[in-house]
Amino acid sequence: MPDVNYLAVILAAVSSFVIGGLWYSPVLFEKAWTADAGVGKQDGHAPTVFGISFLFTLVSATAFAVWLGPEPQLQRAVVAGLIVGTCFVAASFGVNYQFAQRSFRLLLIDGGYHTLQFLLYGLILGLWH
Repeated sequence: MPDVNYLAVILAAVSSFVIGGLWYSPVLFEKAWTADAGVGKQDGHAPTVFGISFLFTLVSATAFAVWLGPEPQLQRAVVAGLIVGTCFVAASFGVNYQFAQRSFRLLLIDGGYHTLQFLLYGLILGLWH
């Protein structure tokens, strides 16, 4: 496997959980998300939900790090994160949300989270050489 800073990848994955905890909390978008997603207020999740979700963030952070290459320039890494989050992830959600007849607000919430997630990946990987 190409040169990958695995500590930076782990930090990037952890940052996804930290920002997700805030993003989907009552402080930011919990009320709007639960209403538009059609789920009740979440009182907690099984540990397996967090474990499997963390594995997915590790996969995405690792793949992003491999794609960026070793020691990416900060500006390139951040712009790449913005492009991946917005143009790949959020736009793909947009296609699915159209067919699932989900709201544009839900797309903004979920797509915004993943855009910020990859932006943070880029920031962490671009700073930590």
